[in-house]
Amino acid sequence: MHILIAPNAFKNSLSASESAVAIQEGLLESGLHCTTQCFPIGDGGDGTAALLVDHFKGHFTRAQTTDPFGRNIHSTIGFTNDGKTAVIELADSSGLKLLESHELNPLHALSTGTGELIRTSLDQGARRIILCIGGSGTVDGGCGILQSLGVRFLDQFKEELNPLPANLIKLDSIDLSGIDTRIYESELTVLCDVNNFLLGEHGAVYVFGPQKGASPDDLVVLERAMVKFREVTRVQTGKDLNAIRHGGAAGGVAAGLSVFLNARLVQGIEYFLDTTGFDEALQRADLLITGEGSIDLQTLDGKGPFGVANRAKKKGIPVIGLAGCIAREGNSRLHNYFDVLLPIGRQSEDINNALQHTAINLQFTAREMGRMIALRPGLENMNPD
Repeated sequence: MHILIAPNAFKNSLSASESAVAIQEGLLESGLHCTTQCFPIGDGGDGTAALLVDHFKGHFTRAQTTDPFGRNIHSTIGFTNDGKTAVIELADSSGLKLLESHELNPLHALSTGTGELIRTSLDQGARRIILCIGGSGTVDGGCGILQSLGVRFLDQFKEELNPLPANLIKLDSIDLSGIDTRIYESELTVLCDVNNFLLGEHGAVYVFGPQKGASPDDLVVLERAMVKFREVTRVQTGKDLNAIRHGGAAGGVAAGLSVFLNARLVQGIEYFLDTTGFDEALQRADLLITGEGSIDLQTLDGKGPFGVANRAKKKGIPVIGLAGCIAREGNSRLHNYFDVLLPIGRQSEDINNALQHTAINLQFTAREMGRMIALRPGLENMNPD
């Protein structure tokens, strides 16, 4: 049996590469007669940039930028293709992981730091930019990025606004005259890990705002801010921010960049798998193992495990999904793509301990899984063809 191990990162715990190694070690310890290949994946979320830069044998350089509250920090930009392509991880400048839990306040957070990294990459000669936008700590429609690139947001008196979501209700017009035109001479590809539109019950604010610290009252203000941004944008450009699939990704960053920077929005996992040659690796597999922190119905909206499971099922290859948390609802839909779903956690562990023990729990679960597979006569010799 040849097993392809293709997990996503386990958020706030293990990178995709670390997760793959833990699963591989568990399988090898089980005594199962098999060969394995680790193929860690990224869907546009945390860690995707590092996987892409590693795959293309690029390098990272340090860069000065700011966090969601404008504080100076050091971040990195990946470069490939002899420096012509920049790979930027939004979470490294505008991400939740940069903030303490008591700091979360999306009404006053901006994606400005990500725009600063884009500008730095242009300064260094890149004219192709790949932006991975998962893990955002902002809900600003990309206004912070746009401001960093020279866009001005004006009130009815033509006074410039700081485009914090709390201020956008005063927005009257958007001045593009000072935009860094190098961005229009470049190819900007945005890797999205969700399919949501910008507004509404299933939009950027109401689905993702709470995990970024928004209270029920904050959600109302944030939605009004995005509605105002949409109205002004439609008057000036004729384009509807809420008509863009993936537009709600990263608190609306995807929609804002699509309209104002001509960014190409792509399903992050599909782009990653096509770019890295995943199908070739899958062709040799008898079994696929994937996973991430949680597998639930949102997984089916374009998350990494769904992307690889979908491709495996089309080839008749069995799929096992591992996660810290497996949804109890919607399992019938999940089982259309995952033959087996296994939680790796221990019931006695609280969330903090579980995050610390992800590698151990993954290894343990994979070891027991390998022993279980070995019990089934003939399974080791199965061939999907």
